[in-house]
Amino acid sequence: MKRFYMLLGVLALAGAGVVGYTLSAQSSGGAATEPILVEGLDDPQTLVGLAKGMVLGDENAPVTIYEFGDYQCPGCGGFALQVKPLLESAYVNEGKAKFVFYDFPLISIHPNAFLAARAARCASDQGKFWEYHKKLFETQPRWSNSSAPMGQYLGYADELDMDRGAFESCLKSEKFADVVTANMRLGEDLGVSGTPTIMVNRENGMAQRLSAMSFEAISEAVEELLNQ
Repeated sequence: MKRFYMLLGVLALAGAGVVGYTLSAQSSGGAATEPILVEGLDDPQTLVGLAKGMVLGDENAPVTIYEFGDYQCPGCGGFALQVKPLLESAYVNEGKAKFVFYDFPLISIHPNAFLAARAARCASDQGKFWEYHKKLFETQPRWSNSSAPMGQYLGYADELDMDRGAFESCLKSEKFADVVTANMRLGEDLGVSGTPTIMVNRENGMAQRLSAMSFEAISEAVEELLNQ
């Protein structure tokens, strides 16, 4: 229980965490499609530093909206395409809140989700994370049930005018497998069991997990924090 509340209390700092640690897994020489063994995840403070959320909006915004999401999850797709744009318009673009996305691929039921998470991270190398993030959700029905989604992920890089060679080199490696693995462990230690899971907090205060993912429910929580 102490570990749980420690993680909740420092979650606001995780978005700016720097990943720099030793992998314990042996390289397979190919694309990482599942979690790998990473040292240091048993210590709460270390884990929060190793996990890395992708931040949208003003880093200094008073309120933070967190999502633990899975690119192959239909509910996450609905949230990304219907609810998140409303949150951006009402709060992120106005500087009232920032949005932080943590990878939480449910690999037992979504076998393509881990590689998709890495693909979005590879896109971040070219400043296209949020564009790729949206593209994955927009096209989810196309690649979700594919036995070999790699080609589709590479095609999305072309559609977004990215350097295909650099993107392909990243995707066909283990790059960012450590970050996605750490994000998954962070979510597990925070009690995340399904996606999307939404949390909110104000500055360095305790994070609050929401039971509903509608714009109205999140807006109510955000407004309450803004009025504190």
